[in-house]
Amino acid sequence: MKEKSDREAVLRYAEDTYGTTPEYLWKRTPNYAVLRNQANRKWYGAIIDIPRKTLGLTGEGIVDILDIKCSPVMIGSLLEQEGYLPAYHMNKNNWITVLLDGTVPLEGILPLVDLSYQLTEPKLRKAKGSGAW
Repeated sequence: MKEKSDREAVLRYAEDTYGTTPEYLWKRTPNYAVLRNQANRKWYGAIIDIPRKTLGLTGEGIVDILDIKCSPVMIGSLLEQEGYLPAYHMNKNNWITVLLDGTVPLEGILPLVDLSYQLTEPKLRKAKGSGAW
């Protein structure tokens, strides 16, 4: 049984804000959506549905989660709050998992989507010979 989910709201926000349409890359997991930064094709988010027990959560059923890139400093403080978990199948130093079941309000999720997108933006290169010695 699937729980309440902010999946569609997050996907709509990504499309409206960044022009991102989700990519569904795996036949075995057709609900797994990947969000890519269009400038460099780097992932800035993944929405997947998994059993609550897989995440060590109580209760039965399937829950949607959002894996997003995040500042390592922020990850520590977010993990102290309900609804945030160490990254599922991603680098735990730079990614975090957010429950999309309403535990974290949408108003708390969308700024993290923005941050994740910004963290995947292409880096500007300095021109050779510029700058101080």
